[in-house]
This record gives sequence, structure tokens and C-alpha cells, in this order.
Amino acid sequence: MANTNDISVGTYIRFNGDICQMMEWQHRTPGNLRAFFQGKMRVLRNGKQIENRFRSGEVIEVLRVEVHELQYLYREGDNLVLMNPTTFEQLYVPATLLGDAMGFMKEEMIMQIGFESDVAIFARPPKQVELTVTSTEHAVKGDTANKVMKAAKLETGHSIMVPLFVEAGTVVRIDTESGEYLDRVKEVKRS
Repeated sequence: MANTNDISVGTYIRFNGDICQMMEWQHRTPGNLRAFFQGKMRVLRNGKQIENRFRSGEVIEVLRVEVHELQYLYREGDNLVLMNPTTFEQLYVPATLLGDAMGFMKEEMIMQIGFESDVAIFARPPKQVELTVTSTEHAVKGDTANKVMKAAKLETGHSIMVPLFVEAGTVVRIDTESGEYLDRVKEVKRS
């Protein structure tokens, strides 16, 4: 157990039964009131942000979270099989930790997994991924006045919206947090 003086931005705590990561932590002393700490936290279970005031010196349960970079091997049922690239140890992690970003993951990608007492509590995919478009809708001629988007299916089977000029076989860069198309990847010619 720790108190409010031991907390900083990035610390993981147990708050109301949930595991939270501190996003903002400020000490405040209003004119005629007692000092307190104002904390903004992200709940790891659902990603929501919450705020709370803590009395100065209040006891808070701080968690020791270890973050490992692991390589995604394959999916087995409701779990992902991940490998530690240095020890080659294989671990099973629930696929639900990735949420919607699971649609952008393919084999051999590196992701960060946070463990608390050998239990996986969160998973962070790469910020951006490069995937090949396998099929797209045909563009309608003359539809170029606005930023018009069309549906495209990726090599992972997930669908996203892309600009009209993207065709099947194009490699695109995608933001895994928002699931949005960022840009087209230029292919490097090898000699």
C-alpha cells in the first residue's frame, strides 16, 4: 500500500475494484480548504477516463505492472498465442484485451502486454500497422468533388473506409486506435 505522495503519472492503481492508470496527477491547495490531489485515470477494462479527488496522505493500492513486448504468433480460440522474442517462451493472452484493434493484427507483429502478478491486464497493439488491401468497391466516375471514401477489405479480413484511389493490392497504413486509414505506403523498388 502507498499513499498519495507515492503516486505519479503512469502509475497503476486499484480504484473501485478496477485497475486504472493515472493520466494526470495534480496537488491542489485552494485558499481556505485543505490540500488534496486531483487525479484523472483511465480504466484498463473499458478505456473510460474518470476523475477523483484524494485526500492528502490517503492510502491507495498501487499495482506493480510489468510491460513486455511480445510477438503475436496465432489465435487459438479466445486466446492469442504470444512469444517472448528473447526467451522464446509462449504465453496465452485473452484476445478481448485488444478490443477492436484485433482486426488489424497479423502474425509476427510485436505488441505490448501488461502483466500484474502474472495475469495479463492490458494489451497495446502497434500504433500504426501496414496491411494489404485484398478487395475494394469500384469507384463511381465523377465522385471526386469531396473527400469520398469507399469500403475496402484488408488481408486480416477486417474492413475499413479508404479513399477512391486505393485499389486491391495497395499497402495502406492504418491507425490501430481509431481504425482509420492514414496513407498509402510507397513501395521500395529493390535492385
